[in-house]
Amino acid sequence: MTGKKRLVAGLGLVLTFAWVAPAAAYIGPGAGLSLLGALWGVFAAIFAALLFLLIWPLRRLLRRNRQAPIARQQSVETELGQGSKNPRID
Repeated sequence: MTGKKRLVAGLGLVLTFAWVAPAAAYIGPGAGLSLLGALWGVFAAIFAALLFLLIWPLRRLLRRNRQAPIARQQSVETELGQGSKNPRID
């Protein structure tokens, strides 16, 4: 394109966008409630994920403490020879 054609095209584009009338749009209460419901769902999911990440180490610690006495009892039985099923080992 030459310089004159660019000028005419640019001027036409500017005039086209300058002449646009404002659009009067109405958003009803149903659309607003739908938007709020969707945002509430997103916020609830983010909150649940963060809560899970914060509680996860605590749950692991509690599980480890609950399983520790069972593991100790099994190791004592194995050391005493009561835990094996092979008669040659006892």
